[in-house]
Amino acid sequence: MALNYIWISFFIIAFSIALFKLIFLGDTEIFKLLVEGLFDSTKTSVMDIALPLVGTMAFWLGIMNIGEKAGAINFLSRIVGPFFSRLFPEVPKNHPASGQMMMNFSANMLGLDNAATPLGLKAMGTLQELNPQKETASNAQIMFLVLHTSGLTILPISIIAQRAIMGAQDPTDIFIPCIIATFVATIAAMLIVSIWQKINLWDRVIISWLLGLIAFISLLVWYFTAYLSKEQISEVSKVISNVLLFAIPVTFILGAIRKKVNVFESFIEGAKGGFETSIKIIPYLVAMLAAISVLRNSGALSYVVEGFKWGFSFLNIDTRFTDSLPVALMKPLSGSGSRAMMLDSMKIFGPDSFVGRLSCVFQGSADTTFYIVALYFGSVGIKKTRYAISAGLLADLFGVIAAIFVSYLFFG
Repeated sequence: MALNYIWISFFIIAFSIALFKLIFLGDTEIFKLLVEGLFDSTKTSVMDIALPLVGTMAFWLGIMNIGEKAGAINFLSRIVGPFFSRLFPEVPKNHPASGQMMMNFSANMLGLDNAATPLGLKAMGTLQELNPQKETASNAQIMFLVLHTSGLTILPISIIAQRAIMGAQDPTDIFIPCIIATFVATIAAMLIVSIWQKINLWDRVIISWLLGLIAFISLLVWYFTAYLSKEQISEVSKVISNVLLFAIPVTFILGAIRKKVNVFESFIEGAKGGFETSIKIIPYLVAMLAAISVLRNSGALSYVVEGFKWGFSFLNIDTRFTDSLPVALMKPLSGSGSRAMMLDSMKIFGPDSFVGRLSCVFQGSADTTFYIVALYFGSVGIKKTRYAISAGLLADLFGVIAAIFVSYLFFG
């Protein structure tokens, strides 16, 4: 029901603002802009997202099927089983879903968006098999989705590359702030959903894994900053992510050969689901991207930003961060939209300005909550999202607040 109300409100808000602009501001182009945006977003959702996703989905679902038959997914499930059995109590011990979710989280951490989406959809489909109420999101599905929308990334390659293109003197200077902000969002996501689901976070296994993750990220940050030059950080990040991306299918194939699995037939068997899944999500993508388009083109976000700037000006607070807020507000709605706003901020204020840098940190601090909800839940026919959107947006808020504080700390 939450998604239903949100979707309706986007259209009503957009129409009200457009009508106000037409009547009181004389903007005769506003409704033309909304309609053109509708046509463009509905075309994009099918031609630029769903259909191109068919090939990616087919490939990675085929690779996942090879990995399952090779025993790699079960092996990964046993490794993360003790932690995931506490965090996802509805998922049986050593269930393949644990390995699939871990694959998705790993791809996200490495900034491998093309691989993360099909891996995540596969994991959501497996969780749906365990869901007794097929139209209502289960606790495990909500935990998985909210952790996914927190967007934990340790190699923000695309952001660094875009900063380099825009002429930043040091494209990698947002590396550590991005890691800190997205890590805060992920921890917040875990805490929020755990409290909602009454999961014991003081369990020794959970504490051990969290401390281990904190130690790993801290050591990674220390190594990158202590032993690598700024140019090397970008290059090493790019090489590591691409090597690991190619190493996954090769490892699965070698494991399948060892177990005498017919690798090619296994790949074809798994890949067949790619087309079906991609087609199934089209209505959900069209609906969500159309609503986001009219909200964005109506100018609603700019009014919100101006409201924030006006409000904070009365508190004698530095309001420079408000110029970057369009990126933060757009990020839960549209990845491409927030990316465009990030580039626009760097173009207007400069890539090495506080606003330009903070916009990049916002871009790397969370993921596209509404898009992911529509995509993942739509792929398995979930209609009742329960508190998934509320928890996801609350985690996003913590990421935004962390991004602001850490950017003032690093960039003044």
